[in-house]
Amino acid sequence: MTASTMPEIKHHYITALVDSKRWDQHRVRDDDIVITTSYKAGTTWMQGICAALVFQQPQPPIPQDALTPWLDAIFAPIDVILELLEGLEHRRYIKTQLPLDGLKFFEEIKYIFIGRDGKDVWMSMWNHWHNMTYDGIETLNNAPGRQGPPLQHPPQEIVPAFDECLSRGSFEWEGDGYPFWSHLHHANTWWEFRHQPNILFVHYEDLLKDLDGEMRRLSAYLDIPVNEDLWPSLVEGMTFKSMKENAEFMAPGASQGIWKDTSKFFHKGTNKRWQGVLTDEQVAAYDALAQRQLGKELALWLEFGGRID
Repeated sequence: MTASTMPEIKHHYITALVDSKRWDQHRVRDDDIVITTSYKAGTTWMQGICAALVFQQPQPPIPQDALTPWLDAIFAPIDVILELLEGLEHRRYIKTQLPLDGLKFFEEIKYIFIGRDGKDVWMSMWNHWHNMTYDGIETLNNAPGRQGPPLQHPPQEIVPAFDECLSRGSFEWEGDGYPFWSHLHHANTWWEFRHQPNILFVHYEDLLKDLDGEMRRLSAYLDIPVNEDLWPSLVEGMTFKSMKENAEFMAPGASQGIWKDTSKFFHKGTNKRWQGVLTDEQVAAYDALAQRQLGKELALWLEFGGRID
C-alpha cells in the first residue's frame, strides 16, 4: 500500500479536554490495541471487553483508569501518562477519541472503531454532560496552560442545545458537534480507511443484540483464543447490568471526583431514547446532515450497524 493511501495527520485537535499531539510521544508495542469513538458510542464498554479478553476474567484486576489511559486527554501531564503506559506489563488497550485525521497512525498495532447513531450518541452525551460536577468542568477549564475553547457548563434545555450541535462546530474544519467535536466527521475519517487490515469496525447496536458473537469476533481479531470454560463469565461480566454494578472499577474518572454519581456514567445502555425528546424536524435535520456528510452507505451503517468485512 502506497504512502498516499495511508492515514495522514491533517489537523491539530486541541480543546479543554484533548490535545492530539500527545500521541507524538507514544512508544508503541506491536500488540497494542487502540479503542476509538467520537464519544458516548461504547468506548468504556469496549475497554471492559478488552480487559476481559486480555486478563481472562470478568472484571479487571484494578480500576480501568490505571490500565487503559485516554492518551489524548489532558487530565494528567503527558509524562505521567507515558510513564503509566511504559509500566504496564499486560497487553495494552488505549483509548482515543480523535478522528483519524488528527491521530498518529501505526501500521503495527490494532484499532477498534465503535460506531453508533448520532441521535443516540447525543442522548447519552446529554446525560454524561449533566453528570459532570461543576468543579470538575471548572478544573478542566482552569488547567495551567489550557488551550482551545473552554468546555461549556451544560444548558438546561435539550432542544436548542441539539440545534446548536447540528449547526456549529468547535473547529474551523467542522460544521457540527459543538461544544465537543463532530461525531460525523470522526466516523468519516475512520470509514475512509475501513479496509486497512488493522482497523476493525464494531457497532453499538450489534453489541446490544449479540454480545457473545461480537466478543468472539473481537477475540479472533485480537488473536486471543477463546477459553470455553471461562467464556460465559466473561460475557456476563460485560453486560450493561454488570458494568453498572462495577462502576467504581469500570467508569473512567471514577477515582477523580468528576461525576455527581459514578453509577450514572452507565445510564441506560439503550438506543432510541431520543424518540419523544427531539422534535420531528430535528430528527429530519440530523438525518439529512448525516446523508450529506457521510454518504448513504456510512449513514446507514452508523444508524443501524451490521458487520463490515
